[in-house]
Amino acid sequence: MKDCHAQVQKYQRLEVKLSNDDRDDIKEKADNNRLRLKGGLAADGKPTPIGMHTQGSYSMKTMIQEADGDYDIDDGVYFKKGDLVGPLGGEMSALAVRQMVCDALQDKRFNKEPEVHKNCVRVYYNDGYHIDVPSYRKIEIKDPISGEPKTAWELASSNWKRSDARAVTKWFLNANSVKCSDASKDGNSGQFVRMTRLMKKFAKSRSSWKSKTTSGFAISRLTEQSYLEDSGRDDRALRTLMRQILNQLDYDDEIKHPILHGENIVDSGNAKVAFFRDCLEDNLEHLDILDNADCTHEQAMKAWGKVFNTEWFGDQPNPDTEKKIDGLTAGPFIKKGETRYANEKRFA
Repeated sequence: MKDCHAQVQKYQRLEVKLSNDDRDDIKEKADNNRLRLKGGLAADGKPTPIGMHTQGSYSMKTMIQEADGDYDIDDGVYFKKGDLVGPLGGEMSALAVRQMVCDALQDKRFNKEPEVHKNCVRVYYNDGYHIDVPSYRKIEIKDPISGEPKTAWELASSNWKRSDARAVTKWFLNANSVKCSDASKDGNSGQFVRMTRLMKKFAKSRSSWKSKTTSGFAISRLTEQSYLEDSGRDDRALRTLMRQILNQLDYDDEIKHPILHGENIVDSGNAKVAFFRDCLEDNLEHLDILDNADCTHEQAMKAWGKVFNTEWFGDQPNPDTEKKIDGLTAGPFIKKGETRYANEKRFA
């Protein structure tokens, strides 16, 4: 297979991975939003949260650059179940909790007011960002093996349902540390996390795909199930991953939840998973030319450009040509004590 490791790795670093400045900007907005929420809840005489935690792609270090700047940040708010009491002393419904959080987040400086959604409250920022604030309550359940009580969490969705976003983050970061030899301790680097970002970038590489394809969580799970390390060859690892996911979806298109046993991220027969699968099949064909012994740099770059729907690869210089140019322009080797013209015939 034509070696395009350097170009694929560079593309991930420059065009896919979220920059440190953007991550800092997102974190600042999330922190300010927390202050707004705490202040709003206190002013309304509502329960005090027992915690607030970023989650999802931000915490898993898999957020990717968005051309339209519409970044989706998940920042959960956590309560004690016993504190969520309605006006008549009964248990607050999931909808009531989401509405309570939405009311506390109102701010006249927003051009668009925060809105209650099925699984969160969405806060819109004027420069394109939005923060999703899911609400959780702490409950006690019996351990199915020991019978001892243990802490669990429920998400305020259409109803209260079991969920543990922080455990999902731990699952993903652990997978990065276990599955690849070049993983960093903070989970921000490693071939596995690079592959996850690239797969998410592929899934959103056409504007028409964004509303049709499956979720980033589903893609992360598929990557975790199918990834095989290929040290020093991100291009080959990505192609293998795409093939493996395609084969997996052909065999079983149900995507199981990594933490909540017996539950699915996506059930079998989902149209968005089917769309993602078809995109993989169609675009893997572009990479067939890489197996030709006489595949040129230009052909390889064109193939990867088609996969990601970008002109970026076409602008990448041929490293073999650059090496030849460097060899031609390099000056003669001069031993210590010699002048450049020591062995040259000079003319007056």
